[in-house]
Amino acid sequence: PPPTPPPVPMAASVNGEAITLEEFNAELARYQAAQTTLGNTVEETQARQTVLEELIQQVLLAQGAKKAGYTLEDSALQARLDALAQDLGSPEALNAWAQANGYTEESLKTALRRALAAAWMRDNIISGLPSATEQVHIRQILLYNEEVAQNYYAQLQAGADFDTLAAQVDPVTRGDIGWFPRGYLTEQSVEEAAFALSPEGYSPVIPSAVGFHILKLIERQPNRPLSPDAALTLQANAITQWLAQKSQESDIQRSTP
Repeated sequence: PPPTPPPVPMAASVNGEAITLEEFNAELARYQAAQTTLGNTVEETQARQTVLEELIQQVLLAQGAKKAGYTLEDSALQARLDALAQDLGSPEALNAWAQANGYTEESLKTALRRALAAAWMRDNIISGLPSATEQVHIRQILLYNEEVAQNYYAQLQAGADFDTLAAQVDPVTRGDIGWFPRGYLTEQSVEEAAFALSPEGYSPVIPSAVGFHILKLIERQPNRPLSPDAALTLQANAITQWLAQKSQESDIQRSTP
């Protein structure tokens, strides 16, 4: 009998699906070249971790797409390759681009299949998100010293006007944060305090990574349309949460340092 072929070196496996070491190294080289072009310096260990996690996330999304019923016919894949060739000028130009970026004909098809499936799954995740939701309109007094913030809070309790104090601290925006939904702010404690306020009520001093906040609720709407920026933030959050859940549920083996 013929000898058993040696196992293909793997960088990771996701629910039994391999990310080969060859694929990982090629993607790492592309990532490092892109960072160099942008003028960024990325430490080697950080670059390897970033690339591996992005590949794992893409596999999770592609697997989710397949489970949700997504399929890609060979003819559709070829049509996408033809479109890429047309964008670059010719099939020969596509081949030259692929070689310059470390792709073989087969690895390019594999990467494209996975990327298309992952993109479909992202669209599927965000398709169920609402276009309007509960939002609050907030004005804040933001200070960078806790003692000063507590002094401002004492002035408010003594009857000082919130809007006047906010304008003193920030004459440009007068402390107006604008409208935002739940899940929009990066500081969860600030967001929770904002949604807990009653109209025209103000919060105690709230510490965060950026300073010390005192919030005032200007207005609340139960079903306000999302701004484009808020919609993009909630979509990114939904994808991040989906990936976090799937990562916990999946068998992920990492082999590369």
